Amino acid sequence: MSKKILVLSFYYKPDLCAGSFRCTALVNELSKKDVSIQVVTTTPNRYKTFNAKPISHKDKLNVSVERINVPSHNSGIFDQIKSFYFYYREATKISNNNEYDLIVATSSRLFTAFLGARISRKKQIPLYLDIRDLFVDTVPNVLSSITTLIIRPFLKMIESYTFSSAKKINLVSEGFLPYFIKDYPKISLSFFTNGIDEEFIEVSGTKYDSKENNFPINILYAGNIGEGQGLHKIVPQMALILKDKVNFKIIGDGGLIQKLNFYVEKFNLDNVIVSPPVDRDVLIGEYKRADVLFLHLNDYDAFGKVLPSKLFEYAAMNKPILAGVSGYSADFIKSEIDNCEVFLPANSKDAIDKLNNLDLSIKRRSKFIEKFDRKKIMSMMAQDIYDLSS
Repeated sequence: MSKKILVLSFYYKPDLCAGSFRCTALVNELSKKDVSIQVVTTTPNRYKTFNAKPISHKDKLNVSVERINVPSHNSGIFDQIKSFYFYYREATKISNNNEYDLIVATSSRLFTAFLGARISRKKQIPLYLDIRDLFVDTVPNVLSSITTLIIRPFLKMIESYTFSSAKKINLVSEGFLPYFIKDYPKISLSFFTNGIDEEFIEVSGTKYDSKENNFPINILYAGNIGEGQGLHKIVPQMALILKDKVNFKIIGDGGLIQKLNFYVEKFNLDNVIVSPPVDRDVLIGEYKRADVLFLHLNDYDAFGKVLPSKLFEYAAMNKPILAGVSGYSADFIKSEIDNCEVFLPANSKDAIDKLNNLDLSIKRRSKFIEKFDRKKIMSMMAQDIYDLSS
């Protein structure tokens, strides 16, 4: 008998973010099983500057997608809370009118996972959590010490309630493991990481002319511009020092885009261009034109545990990568990704030294691309979920 699965994800394609791409790929693989799937998500809202029409699953008779309208936001914490409240309220109403055999929730900021836990306990059905970030661990790095002191105990209670409700938890980064061993040692865990989507695998065989040793070097960053990325701490400084030697192009949006633009204007950096988000077809063209692909995580302890999804699509392009990361991400790069230089986050001197060390030639990463094919990873994760529903 076909099992009915509720999938909860705040973001879903065509929204431009890691959670959206991951959840859509998972649903595509899960739909190949003997299941019926109801995805409860939102209308596209990740970036105020990017509008896209929702995709449909007309060719998948066992998948329905319920989209909830939420208020637009600028990625600030309070307007995100407001948006999530709308999602939580409406998703609860939808779930009340349906019966399920299993709930799958993919979550970075904890609260979608909490929603899954609430529905799971109410209906007394298993919950499978896909945890992409440790929200409680991150809070002290992004909020004031007084605010953290007030709300962290409350958030820890929500986290404990949520994680203890799950029959199984998948961790996107093995860097999260020590946190779980310490605080949640009895929970059953799996590790299905991020991966490379089909669009990038299809172009991974593209042949490029290697960059000649002449200036300027065209450096590209594409993604969120928020506290987690801390671009304002590194891009203006590098661009100022390397005035005639590099051109930065930043494609994206987020809560700290105004701060980044402030420094670009303050230092009159005509070698930095900040552009709004684009869809993946356009983005791939931008990757092809770049000489170096750039990644940066803020210099906070919590970000030493994460593994950015952006690394995977960057690596598939076979271009040189310059990454300002620490901890697990740095170790992962050193063991898995060729032709990638790692520098200390928010350290422009180290970043420039590592840029000077970077080999600007094109080097195909065939083993990495094969190992981290998203479709393969999500196929295994879908089987893990299906086994839990049996």
